[in-house]
Amino acid sequence: MKKLNVGLIGYGFMGRTHSNAFRKVNNFFDLEYKPVLRAICARSEDKAIDFADKWGYESVETDWRALIARKDIDLIDIATPNNSHAEIAIAAAKAGKMIMCEKPLSMDGPEGKKMVAAVEKAKVPNMVWYNYRRVPAVTLAKQLIDEGKLGKIFHYRAKFLQDWTISPELPQGGAGLWRLDAKVAGSGVTGDLLAHCIDTAVWLNGSIDKVNAMTETFIKERKHTETGKVQKVQIDDACAFLARFNNGSLATFESTRYARGHKALYTFEINGEKGSLAWDLHDLHRLQYFNYADEGRVRGWRNIHVTDGDQPYMKNWWVPGLQIGYEHTFVHQVADFIQGLSSGKPASPTFRDALETQYVCDAVLKSARTQKWEKVPKK
Repeated sequence: MKKLNVGLIGYGFMGRTHSNAFRKVNNFFDLEYKPVLRAICARSEDKAIDFADKWGYESVETDWRALIARKDIDLIDIATPNNSHAEIAIAAAKAGKMIMCEKPLSMDGPEGKKMVAAVEKAKVPNMVWYNYRRVPAVTLAKQLIDEGKLGKIFHYRAKFLQDWTISPELPQGGAGLWRLDAKVAGSGVTGDLLAHCIDTAVWLNGSIDKVNAMTETFIKERKHTETGKVQKVQIDDACAFLARFNNGSLATFESTRYARGHKALYTFEINGEKGSLAWDLHDLHRLQYFNYADEGRVRGWRNIHVTDGDQPYMKNWWVPGLQIGYEHTFVHQVADFIQGLSSGKPASPTFRDALETQYVCDAVLKSARTQKWEKVPKK
């Protein structure tokens, strides 16, 4: 196998998921390339060394620019806060590096557009880590829709609920809580949670034409972790929006971090003329399917356990009936990226694909401000 030398920037939660995927992918997929964990980059040398020891990285850098300049690095994996994605990705593209970037692509659409221009000018392979596409049950949903099993789509509804920011004592900013700092995150639940819902929806049901949104920030002020000062909270704690897809279907999307009792409830349901599909992250290996063509007296929702070898990705794992989990979606993403290198057909979502999600997020936030329907810009 050819070596694919990886340089990871960022050692947080997503850095762990990515590292695990790079380490495991060749154990389960027959690929032309083998990822080699060449270097981990972080501002704290001590923490970077600890991370390198735990995950098997060969070396440590504290300056991402030095990492990008290294001749022994093929792929730059960006697992840093959102406000650094563009600068790192553009520099990596200019250096001719392949790039995998954590979601969302950027702070906003105009910034994302610059990132797309950079990777396309450099002609470097690129991908954004929207991992929920790689849940086998979600991929099966995509196959059924593309095969026309649902017919014309009428409705799409999605929600992503959490509850971890309810306490007014929770500070904002810093290494652990940067998602609550608008200057670092760009937005709140829209870019963090709804971006996942939007990416999946666009992949399954096509482009979104326009949106009508409302947002709310329930805790108006929080102490900043780094300064100790009480500052205005500028991210959205909750967001709900209506949408119209280009195919004429209607949609509702909702996300919040204030839904007590929900840690990560992500669900979607799709209704078409011939049938319906539903999926729940908490039961991620199951796909609910209703087929109106079934005989009337036994017509009803099917509970499909997505573990058989003829279902997406599953032939690479265990025997039928034994399920997989969240971490496997990242392994699938690395496998697809590498297969794209071998075939010359890039795996999605590329930066350009992810830019569409960014434009929807921008339109949602704009609509919440204007309290009007807003068109989604074309990518």
